[in-house]
Amino acid sequence: MKVCRAADPQSVRALLRDPRARLLAVTWVPTNSGLIQPVEALGAIAEAAGVPYLVDGCQAVGQIPVDVTKLRCDFFSATARKFLRGPRGIGFLYVSDRALRRGDFPLYIDMRGADWVSPDSFAPAPDARRFENWEFAYSLVLGLGEAARYAQSVGIAQGGRRARELAAALRGKLGELDGIRVLDRGSELAAIVTVEVAGWDARDLSKLLRSRGINTSASLRAYAVIDMEEKHAATALRLSPHYYNSEEELDRVVAQLRSVTVRGQAAS
Repeated sequence: MKVCRAADPQSVRALLRDPRARLLAVTWVPTNSGLIQPVEALGAIAEAAGVPYLVDGCQAVGQIPVDVTKLRCDFFSATARKFLRGPRGIGFLYVSDRALRRGDFPLYIDMRGADWVSPDSFAPAPDARRFENWEFAYSLVLGLGEAARYAQSVGIAQGGRRARELAAALRGKLGELDGIRVLDRGSELAAIVTVEVAGWDARDLSKLLRSRGINTSASLRAYAVIDMEEKHAATALRLSPHYYNSEEELDRVVAQLRSVTVRGQAAS
């Protein structure tokens, strides 16, 4: 099963037959490939196998509608700072009633998540608070709530569809440029575009583009070793268009990338 493509449900079903399987953990949208994993199909397989299911929705929340009943997940984690456009430093965790009934609790638990009932025992909180910490950055909580309300007012499905359409258009434009290799693979792709630009370390190129008013980021081999080695890439420039971006802005990005040479110098 190649990691650059969507997980094969039949392969996952076979893996979960192993009695040593204790958890199925899936990243819905990986950080540097644009791929969208078939998380609903995998959830049905995990449920049938009786294996707890964790979905990392970090890159999905804000661009893809989330329904945990359809995912059939025990846990769903996400951050505020990605497509939800909330503040950095906060995220959220969904915990299913099934996981609570099973008695799941975090490895590290504090006085908010449990009561110390005897010298050698504790009792976890009866609800999902057992996964919370005593210390809260309440300003970030308020920021997360406001970001969620804003996203709902725009419409997750509508905004996400627009972002993915822009990303598809950008891939097409960049794929026509000499010296640029589009790294995204999969039958269904998210609003994340990753490319390798010949002669450039993506970190240096991202800095150059930022100086020209274009915000991008760099993905490194250490972020996804197996995937990056399969693609024979050391770094990748990552572009994540949002629903508010315009086609004219895409053309500006393409023009700026066309203006750099394979030797890593800006063209005159």
